[in-house]
Amino acid sequence: MKIQPDRLLADIEALAAIGDTGDGGNCRLALTDEDAGGRELVVGWMRALGLDVRVDRIGNVVATRAGAGGDGAAVMTGSHIDTVGTGGRYDGTLGVLAGLEVVRALDDAGIRTRRPVAVAFFTDEEGSRFPPDMLGSLVYAGGMALEDALDVVAIDGAVLGEELERIGWAGDAAVPGPAPHAYVELHIEQGPVLEEAGVTIGAVTGVQGISWQELTLTGQSNHAGTTPMRLRRDPTYVAAETIGFVRRLATDLGGHQVGTVGRVDLHPDLVNVVAARATLTVDLRNTDEAALARAERRLREHVAAVASAEGCEPAWRKLARFEPVAFDPAVIDLVEATAQRLGHTVVRLPSGAGHDAQMLARVCPTGMVFVPSRGGVSHNPAEFTEPEHLAAGAQVLAEVVTELAGVAERAP
Repeated sequence: MKIQPDRLLADIEALAAIGDTGDGGNCRLALTDEDAGGRELVVGWMRALGLDVRVDRIGNVVATRAGAGGDGAAVMTGSHIDTVGTGGRYDGTLGVLAGLEVVRALDDAGIRTRRPVAVAFFTDEEGSRFPPDMLGSLVYAGGMALEDALDVVAIDGAVLGEELERIGWAGDAAVPGPAPHAYVELHIEQGPVLEEAGVTIGAVTGVQGISWQELTLTGQSNHAGTTPMRLRRDPTYVAAETIGFVRRLATDLGGHQVGTVGRVDLHPDLVNVVAARATLTVDLRNTDEAALARAERRLREHVAAVASAEGCEPAWRKLARFEPVAFDPAVIDLVEATAQRLGHTVVRLPSGAGHDAQMLARVCPTGMVFVPSRGGVSHNPAEFTEPEHLAAGAQVLAEVVTELAGVAERAP
């Protein structure tokens, strides 16, 4: 059974045309018109393959190829097709479109699997518009109530459930969804490890823990020229101290600890006015839960001290909090062994980014296949993976999915 790389590359290019930002990148924020256009295209391909397509109440799409064994649990693969605002063309989409290529390869080879094979894409994986990230797969796996998810308010003020209805993708399949027999996701690494090591395939061991928090600092708006420095209650200063501390904290803790301030908003945001309010987001990640908890504690202690000294009031809001996830050892072994059998170099590594796979790991044996990202760049129009690496990853995925599903019949 062989995948056809040209078909996969053509699908990637076709989907990239929807939400094209003109610089090689994509913008298909969750539940926008662009996301709806991407959904229509991909679901059209699913139906053309004769798959049973079902849309659940949070907008997740699962397309199933029947197995010879009846209605048993499917071996699922997939990812997401929504992007960040300045995204590339491979993040998420590779996993979904490679899943469709696996189905085509099975059809071409006349292989009927014992278990069904399902290809899924999940709503709002990025979390860029509606927090938290991996929202659709979290609801699918039973980690978030549907009612809570539908009430989430976007950064632009839209309500998730209303947007789902507006674009016509509020399905009727129940959530939580049925637990797969296993779940395997192909994804670009989004980091530099594989490229730096000269390795083609990553057998992913798990996903690091993620803490997303929003910090609002309230001070006193005042005149920038007449207010002495000693009398200021300046939330911008506290925000700046926090940003510097996040970088120092990650460096101090070392290991896999990373920290990012990705968004800062000032009010009233005027050149000659001391701000009344500063709002910023903090993203902390670590493969070790205890270390991540220490980072969170130290951050809050630092902010409390600096804010108090400046006469500002801090308020925290949790956007997302997920503990580190370890993938199934048998699936990791299978990915590694398959890559080696196909003649690829392979290394085991954790994922620094969050993925739908970490939510599916709650309900079934799960693993991931990584392929290199040039320069380690992702969430950026410059995101790129060599075509031969895309093909290698898709072939590994095809072999792993087929092994997990089992071969019932093969055309002569």
